[in-house]
Amino acid sequence: MADEAAQTGPKRLQVDLSGQVALVTGASQGLGRAIAETLAAAGATVALVARSADKLAQVASGIRAAGGKAEEFPCDVSKAEEAQRVVEAVVEKCGRLDILINNAGVTRDTLLPRMSDEEWDTVLDTNLRGPFLFMRAASRPMMQQRYGRIVNVASVSGLIGNPGQANYSASKAGLVGLTKTVAKELAGRKITVNAVAPGFIASDMTAALGPVLLDEVKKRVPAKRLGEAWEIAEAVLFLAAPSSGYITAQTLVVDGGMIG
Repeated sequence: MADEAAQTGPKRLQVDLSGQVALVTGASQGLGRAIAETLAAAGATVALVARSADKLAQVASGIRAAGGKAEEFPCDVSKAEEAQRVVEAVVEKCGRLDILINNAGVTRDTLLPRMSDEEWDTVLDTNLRGPFLFMRAASRPMMQQRYGRIVNVASVSGLIGNPGQANYSASKAGLVGLTKTVAKELAGRKITVNAVAPGFIASDMTAALGPVLLDEVKKRVPAKRLGEAWEIAEAVLFLAAPSSGYITAQTLVVDGGMIG
């Protein structure tokens, strides 16, 4: 039995999102793609949002090949008019909007004395302004239907800080504060707003650190390994589920115990 369990892997959450529509920003690759695929596998129609139309088409094709439903909406999440346009287009095409996942994010890492205005603005525009714009736009149809689930992808860097990431840490700390405030504003309309704060997750970015630095990273994590994208996606799925209606204004840390 143990060998069989090792081969099949951990049992995933069983959540039924049939008939629901989920919008995922930054869905063209990495964590956003994993989240989109997980929500689609649970039965949601997924609206894929990112800048690259070509990459979105690839993700949508994969979801459809697996039996899921996906639509593509290329967009710069930092532009107010584009965020509003996409939300309106999703509601028009899909009939409703039940779930919003603000995952789009960028980094421009450097120490504070060398950080340019552009490096600061680029990160804050995508990582904090983007979620604000999409929450503002999505809150209207959600309030009308008196139901919604909003999950913002933050980071442990926004909770404890990280050298070389003044812009990124500030954006994610701001996102946690924004999450708490919007949650309190929308709770009376049966809309929950929560955040997931990943720690070190296996990705192209962490792979580029090289084996020596990766070993040092793993030593900082009590679990002694990097997290996997699907583990973050499962945490998002939990907060996006209908059964999570009494959980709001929370930040769920998924970091292998790193920050305790």
